[in-house]
Amino acid sequence: MSAALPLAASPPAPRDPDFLMRPERLAAFQPSRISCSRALMAQAIAERWRIATRRFEIGTDSAGTAVYEIETPGGTFSFLAFSNTPQRAGRTGRIIARTWDMTGALIEGVADERVIETTRQELPKLYAGRATPGTLIWCRSNRSMRVFDATVEALASGRQPEAALVAQSCYLMRNTGLDGNGTFGTRSFLALERGHALRHPLAAQMLAAYMMREFAADLANHLAALRSPDAVALSPEIRRFLGIGNGSALGLILFINNHPRLIDAWIGAREEAIAAACALPVVPGDPRLAHLEALVRRAAVFRREDRMVYDAFAPSALIAEELDAVAALVASLRERGSDAAYPLEELARQVAAHFHPETEETLLSLMIELVPELADRLARSMIVSEEMEVTPSMSAGALRAILHREYGWALAWDMTAPGAYEQVWYKSATAEEPRRGPMAEAPPGTFNLGLDVPGLVQALDAALEGRDPAEPVARLLLARPDLRQITARVQSLAGLRYHQPRVNIMAGDFVPAHLVRLMNVALHGVDKTRDYLARNLRGVLFHGAPTAADLAAGASPDWFYPAEPRP
Repeated sequence: MSAALPLAASPPAPRDPDFLMRPERLAAFQPSRISCSRALMAQAIAERWRIATRRFEIGTDSAGTAVYEIETPGGTFSFLAFSNTPQRAGRTGRIIARTWDMTGALIEGVADERVIETTRQELPKLYAGRATPGTLIWCRSNRSMRVFDATVEALASGRQPEAALVAQSCYLMRNTGLDGNGTFGTRSFLALERGHALRHPLAAQMLAAYMMREFAADLANHLAALRSPDAVALSPEIRRFLGIGNGSALGLILFINNHPRLIDAWIGAREEAIAAACALPVVPGDPRLAHLEALVRRAAVFRREDRMVYDAFAPSALIAEELDAVAALVASLRERGSDAAYPLEELARQVAAHFHPETEETLLSLMIELVPELADRLARSMIVSEEMEVTPSMSAGALRAILHREYGWALAWDMTAPGAYEQVWYKSATAEEPRRGPMAEAPPGTFNLGLDVPGLVQALDAALEGRDPAEPVARLLLARPDLRQITARVQSLAGLRYHQPRVNIMAGDFVPAHLVRLMNVALHGVDKTRDYLARNLRGVLFHGAPTAADLAAGASPDWFYPAEPRP
């Protein structure tokens, strides 16, 4: 380790967006208490949610129905799971599949038979179907066939599945779709009333994913019991270790484009929580330092046991080794203290100076656990509207000032360089999924789904140059209606710090996996995100999370980064 950096005199503050919003840095973010899945678990643990199985009528062929009820202080919900006999034909992890091992729905209130039967009929229609009133989410999942079958076989034989096998995938089923917020007639999230348990962003999706995870374990236990009177149930340790698989790709980049206020609110909340943790007045022997040290050591074990192979990201073995060194720094701070005005900020600065960004961001995410009340409040306060409107009375000079103050990075981007417009974003005619391909190969008239922020900002700036600064923006848009979208975006997002990644997504050298990982890991809270082709990610949600029984009994908030089950 080299010498310490100069001590900071000013109070800790959120980091500069010009540094933080670079795609490589965003990809280094790690799950935290503010990630949507972890925020949901923090809420469920604190409020002692109770999940009861009201019905579980599934035969040896895996076909049938399960109905769960989730009781929370903010309302009761029903989760309907329709299990199907697995079929090889038509299986795919993509949203266009027509064959699923399980379909489900998360519905407000106690679902009666009419709701259950209507949902059973409508769900298989997917885009042609219509949800019943009060439906929040439609979801689908498929088994990890080898791991699921081996687990059922082991349980039916009276033993637990092999730990090494379970650790290869870390799930029994994988999510293949979570749809809500008006899709298929589901309820709009902005319409959820105050006090609603799932009013904060992505909470309904996360609860549906959690229930799919619980159903997968229940189904494995159930099928094993049907197969043999000597069957055993999954041990609590293995059941907690198993999450729900999750795969994501290019669609998440379009989500970032379409939800800039949510991205700003989420990253801003994370940075506020980190700054608050860095400002804590810790002293030698402080129990918060012991807590942080224990969390860092657990994260090191988790990364050391990680069996995934990463192409675009750092190997877990490297991060594990560095986290061991970070744990030693925390231990030294706990034992000896520091002369710094803000010891935890100084620790973070030293880690940033000497270790990999993923190691640094792991430490920062774990430091958020030292300010749990603030983190939970921030996680539940990100309710935003993405409506953007033009302010026609704004002066051209004021609009141009916003551009030069907040979009300097976009104005500096060389959009005439080779490769600047190499790629085009489009929707597949067969799959109805986002795709990205060479502009030179696009058919004439292809509509570009991608948001060309640097190009649009430069076009707007060029159109404003030479105009009377006192002239209202309305006059510009009368002459250039093609600039209405970017004008509304710039005006509506003025003053927000973290809404826009500093990147040209049309460029040939853009790595989509960086922003997909931001969404999957940091926002959703997915662990072990293995990357494919620099654009697709697969990982595990609720890896190590409390089970339904744990929630009712009173679960530990420190459930994340689980160690592999021991034989």
